[in-house]
Amino acid sequence: MTEGGPPDLGAELEIDVETLQALRETGAPHQLLDIREDWERDICALDGAIAVPMVAVPQSLARLRDDAPVVVLCHLGGRSLQVAAWLRANGFGRAVSVRGGIDAWAREVAPEMALY
Repeated sequence: MTEGGPPDLGAELEIDVETLQALRETGAPHQLLDIREDWERDICALDGAIAVPMVAVPQSLARLRDDAPVVVLCHLGGRSLQVAAWLRANGFGRAVSVRGGIDAWAREVAPEMALY
């Protein structure tokens, strides 16, 4: 995170859940892309996320804006890391993955959230 301002997205391919929390709290421009399957989002999800299963991302690029970083979320961070790298290679240069995924969010930020 940058001192006194919004986090700098795009320098690294991954961010931690504290950085995602800061983005959400400050209202810094970003779009949260949840690439988990429907059944996973039924267990727990973050409000305001764009829900697109990983396999449908290539056909769903029109749902993403190119004027704000894309923050990609999955269960544990593996799928989101792959998608963030793919997005960067396909015109979304400030795409980042959430390290540890929604599991890390639930454990570190929102302990009331269901785990799976």
